[in-house]
Amino acid sequence: MDQYPDGAPLAPKKTYHHTIHGITRSDDYYWLREKENPEVLNYLKAENDYLQKLMEPYAPLQQELFEETKGRLKPTDLSVPYALRGYWYYVRYEAGKEYPIYCRKTHLDSSEEEIILDVNQEAKGHDYFHEIGLTVSPNNQWLALGIDRLGRRQYTLKVKNLSTGAWLDFEEANTDGSYAWAADNQTLFFNRKDEETLRTHQIWRCRPFNSSQAELVVEEKDEAFQIDLSKSQDDAYILLSSISTLQTEVWYISATQPADAPKLLCPRQGEHLYYADHFQGSFYLLSNWNAKNFKIARCLPGQENPNDWDTLLPEQDQSLLEGMHLNTHGIVVEERKEAHGHLKLLDFNGNLLGQLPMEDPTGTCWAGTNPDANQVWFRFGFTSFTCPQSIKEWNLATGEERLLKKQEVLGGFEEDAYQSERCWAQAKDGTKIPISLVYKKIPGHKPPKGPLLLYGYGSYGASMDSGFSSARLSLLNRGWTFAIAHIRGGQEMGRTWYEQGRLEHKMNSFTDFIDCAHWLIDHGYVAKDQVHAMGGSAGGLLMGAVMNLEPQLFRSIVAQVPFVDVLTTMLDTSIPLTTGEFNEWGNPADAEAYAWIAKYSPYDNVAAKNHPNLLVTSGLHDSQVQYWEPAKWVAKLRDLRLPSDKKLLLHTDLSSGHGGKTGRYARLKEVALEYAFLLACAR
Repeated sequence: MDQYPDGAPLAPKKTYHHTIHGITRSDDYYWLREKENPEVLNYLKAENDYLQKLMEPYAPLQQELFEETKGRLKPTDLSVPYALRGYWYYVRYEAGKEYPIYCRKTHLDSSEEEIILDVNQEAKGHDYFHEIGLTVSPNNQWLALGIDRLGRRQYTLKVKNLSTGAWLDFEEANTDGSYAWAADNQTLFFNRKDEETLRTHQIWRCRPFNSSQAELVVEEKDEAFQIDLSKSQDDAYILLSSISTLQTEVWYISATQPADAPKLLCPRQGEHLYYADHFQGSFYLLSNWNAKNFKIARCLPGQENPNDWDTLLPEQDQSLLEGMHLNTHGIVVEERKEAHGHLKLLDFNGNLLGQLPMEDPTGTCWAGTNPDANQVWFRFGFTSFTCPQSIKEWNLATGEERLLKKQEVLGGFEEDAYQSERCWAQAKDGTKIPISLVYKKIPGHKPPKGPLLLYGYGSYGASMDSGFSSARLSLLNRGWTFAIAHIRGGQEMGRTWYEQGRLEHKMNSFTDFIDCAHWLIDHGYVAKDQVHAMGGSAGGLLMGAVMNLEPQLFRSIVAQVPFVDVLTTMLDTSIPLTTGEFNEWGNPADAEAYAWIAKYSPYDNVAAKNHPNLLVTSGLHDSQVQYWEPAKWVAKLRDLRLPSDKKLLLHTDLSSGHGGKTGRYARLKEVALEYAFLLACAR
C-alpha cells in the first residue's frame, strides 16, 4: 500500500458521487464499505501497523497503565447475592480469568454452590464472546440466554437444563437478547432482528423441549419502531412494547395463558411515550401524556384512552421522571434533577413517603436488582466521581439504609484525596450548562493546572452520570482533571434538554461542548493549550463536529467508534438502525433535514486545517456504527489536514464490534492505549 512521507497509509481515491436535492457530494473513500474486498482489510491492517509504529516509544507507558488499572481490581470478586424463588443468585470472578461465573445457592451460608454458567468455559476458542439476557424459568430448572461470538449484537438463543447441566438441542439465531418464560415453564418468548437492518421487529414464542415450531406472535412493520420484550413485576404478564423516539405501543399476554393473542394496552398516538408494568391487578404507567417530563398513572386492562387513566404523580416542573419500581410497600421512583439521579417512595395514591438524600454534589443513585416485590428492603446503587460504586438497601417501611458492598479499589485509594465539583458554564445563547469534574487535591492548588479531559455525549436523551472509574485514577494521579459536559441532547435537565439537542437544534450539542471548554479555560480549571476531549459513538460525532468547528481548541481528541458520516448513513436505509434514527437526526431525503445535517456532519465538513492530535477507534463487526465511517474519516483527514507533527491514528479491532473487547482485562488494554495517547499528546 502506498504511504505518505511520514509512513502513514495512503488510501486510494475511488470517487463516488451522491446526488440528491440537486446537490452532488463526492466521496473518495466510499469503497471502504466493501468489507469482502481484500484491499479494505489491508488498509485497516496498515492503519493498525502505523499506530503501533507511532506508539512504540510509549509502549512502556501503555504497559504501565495497563498494570496500574489491572492492579486496582480485586483478582477474585463477588457480586452481592439477590434472592429469587428460593435461590440466591450472584456473579463471581476468579483471578486471571476474563469472564464472569454465574452461580446460585439455596442458602447463603452454605458452601454448596451451583454454577449455572461459566463464561470462561463457553468463551474458549473465541476471540469475542458476549452473553446476555440470562433468564431462569419459574420452576428454577431452565436457563435461557443469548450468545454473540462476533460483536454484531446478533444473539443466538440457547437453553440449558440446570438440573443436568446439559444444553438442549435447540437454538434460535438472530435474537436481541430479551427472553421471558411463561408460567407453564414450557413456553419461551423471544424477539428477533431483521437480518439486514438489525432492527428488532418480531416477537416469537416456542416450546424448546419438544418439536413444535416457533410461532410469530407480533411483527412491527413500521421501520421507525423497534419491539421490546419484558415481564411484569408480578410475573402476571408478558409485555410487548413497540418503541420509537416519539411513540410507544404496549401489548400484553397473560403468563398463565401464553398461547393467547396479545391484547392492546394503549394504541400509539401523537408523541405519546409510555412504559408499562403490572402489579396487584392494575397497570402502572410512566407516561408523557400531557406531561413533557413524564408522570405516573394507573389504569385497568381495557382502559386504552390515556385521558381515563388515574394520575398518581403529576409531571414535576424541575425534574424528569425516569423509572418506577413496584413493591408491596409502594412505588419507588427514579427521578433526575439538575443532572443528578434520585430515588423517592410514593404510596399507591401518589403521596410522598420518603426520599434518599444525595450524598455528593456529583453523585447519582439508581434502582438495583429487586425481583421480589414483597421485600421491604429495596436495593439501589450509588456512585460519584470520588465514591466507588456502592450497593445499598433502603428499608421502605422505616427509611433505614444499609451498605451491602462498596467496590474495593486496591493500591491505596483514598476517597478524600480527590475533589469533585459541579459547575455551570454559560452557552452563547445564555443557557446554563452543567459540568461535573474531578481532580486530585494538590495543596495550594484548586484546581490543579494540569491537562483536562472533557467528555461528552449529548444524544438520544441519554444522561451522562458522574460515576467512579478506577482506571481513571491513572489520569487523576498524574495531575489531570476529568470533566463531563452535560450538553443538550441528553436529558440531564429534563425532556426539553433533549428536544433542544436533536433534529434542527442538533448544533446546540456541539456549541455547548465548545462553550464548556472555553468556560473551563476562562475560570482557571485548565490552561488553554491543555484541553483534551473524548466521546464515543454519537459522542464520536460530537468529537468530529467540534474538531471541525474549532480545531485549535483541543490539544488531542479520542473518538471512540465515531458516527461521523451522518448524511451518507441516514440516506442508506439498508444500513442497520438507520430508519429508526430519523426522529433523532432527521431524514435527509427531506431537503430541510438534509440542510441542517450537512452543516455539522463531520465527514462532509473536513477541511484543510491544523487539526488536533486524534486517536480514532473502530470495530470491524460494529453493528451500530459501521467500521467504514471512522476509516473513511481518517483517510479524508490524512488527505486534507495541513502539515504538522500532530498524531492521526486509527485502531480497528478486527474481532469485535461497537462495545469493543468483552473480557475483564482485555478492555483495560484498550483504556491503556487511549490514556497513553492522551499522556503522550500532553507532553
